Formats: sequence, C-alpha cells, structure tokens
Amino acid sequence: MIRIAVDAMSGDLGPRVAILAALQLARVHAELELILVGDRAQLEALLPSQYPSTIKIHHAADVVAMTDDPRTALRRKRESSMWLALELVQQRAADACVSAGNTGALMAMSRFLLKTLPGIERPAICKAMPVISGQTYMLDLGANHQCTVQQLHQFALMGQALARADGIDNPKVALLNIGVERGKGSELVIHAHEVFEADGRLNYVGFIEADAIYSGSAHVIVCDGFSGNIALKASEGAARLINHKIELSLAEHWSYRFLASLVRPLVARWRRELNPGTYNGALFVGLNKTVIKSHGSADQIAFYQAIEVAMEQVRTPVSATIERALLSGVNAG
Repeated sequence: MIRIAVDAMSGDLGPRVAILAALQLARVHAELELILVGDRAQLEALLPSQYPSTIKIHHAADVVAMTDDPRTALRRKRESSMWLALELVQQRAADACVSAGNTGALMAMSRFLLKTLPGIERPAICKAMPVISGQTYMLDLGANHQCTVQQLHQFALMGQALARADGIDNPKVALLNIGVERGKGSELVIHAHEVFEADGRLNYVGFIEADAIYSGSAHVIVCDGFSGNIALKASEGAARLINHKIELSLAEHWSYRFLASLVRPLVARWRRELNPGTYNGALFVGLNKTVIKSHGSADQIAFYQAIEVAMEQVRTPVSATIERALLSGVNAG
C-alpha cells in the first residue's frame, strides 16, 4: 500500500480539486491510500456520503495562505494542513506529501521536518520536461531564487542521478544561460560553468539557451530557481496559447471543422500533450523523503497527475539513489 498525504486546503481552487482527484484515483489505484489533510467539516461536506475506505481524513485547523511569509509560516502555522501533511511523512504514517500551496513555506517546512540529504544545502524543485525525444530534468524551478555556485553544482549531481535512475546511462548536463559562448552570462553562471567542467563525475556539455530546453540536446538542465521558474511559466503560457490557437482555428470555418473530424484522434493528442496540467507535479529533490509540489492553480486533472508523480517517486527509491550518487567518486548512479 502506498500512502500519500495530501495538503487538501492549499492551492488557489480550494479543497474541491483535491477531493475530486482523490475520488478518481481511488477508483483507479486500489493499492493507494490517500490521507486528505485539512478542515474535517469542509472535507466531509465535499465528499460523498459513501466514499472509498482508502480515503482518510486527518484534521487540520489552519491553512498556509499563498501570501504568508515562509519564515512566519514555519513558526506559526504548525496546525496547518501543509505542516501536518509533512509531519505524517516525517512520522512514517505517509510515504509522500503533495501540496499545491505556498512554495516558500513548503520548502521551509520540508527542510525543517524532513531534512536534506548529506551534502545538500537546499532542496530544488525538479521536473521532467517533455522534449522532442524523451524527457529532460530541469532544476531548480522555483525553490531557490538565489543560489550559490555550490548549490548549482549540487543540483547538477542530483539531476544527473535522477536521469540515470530513469535509464539514461550517461546523461548530458547543461547550464541554462543567455548564450552558449564561453565567458557569457552572470558571474555566478560563469563560475558554475568552471566548476561543472572540473568535476569528472558530470557529463557536462556546456551552456544551453532557453530556446533549446525542449530540443532534447541535454538530459539535465541546471539553473537558479528565479530563471527556472520564469522559463517554466513562459513555456506553459506558450503551450496554452498554441492549444487555444488550435481550438480557435478548428472552430472558425466549416472546412476546418470537417478536417477536425477526420483527424480527431491527432487533435485530441495535441491538446493532451500541450496541456500543462498533464505534466503537473514537481519533485522537491534533495530531501530525505518525497514531497511533490503541484501548481497552485491546478485543476482536477493536474492535481491527479501530481499525486501520480508522488506514487511513481515512492515506487523508485529516489532519495537513496541520489545519496549514493553524492557519496560516490564515480558518475552518479
């Protein structure tokens, strides 16, 4: 049995999204136990009178708001759904936590309760990005707006370990920059480039620009959380625009509508592949336990996907794989 603690109260759309996703998952995965953490009265009011026995409720009297300062939340929100969901993981009552809440608060609480792996200063948000062929691990996507060279180096080693665990023998690691020329970019990026080159454990291939993120030319892309989050949000906005243009074009003329009927399976696949919610759920890599960050605006489909990502990470001993990689004197794996 896989047990996932769900911070059901956080996120922009409230607990209904988490409940609908939980009910759908319970029908699909008999081996999954979902612990909905939040206000019992609100959760029970939204659940059907008869719901699966694999869905549990763990009462939380408080919630971390998106506007809460992370340090203040860490001190004062210890009865919140976010804190108690993480505490269930700390106490081994759950295997993973999923939250769509305040990213800064989630990182602060995760570091405090679950601790980081040996040699890791700060966890990073890591997501497997769909590319032309296969996928690329990108980190950090928003946990650390400012990073040191040492932290970027740690992100590279962790990303490489994840890629190797995914079956890539010798992952290519790249550093996100505004150009590919040597000496270009900020002082931080230039120094990190030198450190990456000097580490024989990394199959470092140099700089990569944002327009090549989805090319598949690198299996791991390293960046600070500020740059990574901007790149991610811009990509998601572009995906929504393309999806909108497809739907608009197919609806604006009868001939296009006729064409759509002929290629309906292909159009459906495009819509699915271009929907950012299909790829929702990013791992807080570098922690001792599994924590998955969902988009704050996640709908039922996206939240469902985030919980499935948590299940996948529980099945794979990600933290142990990364810890071995960090302690190893050879390539991560």
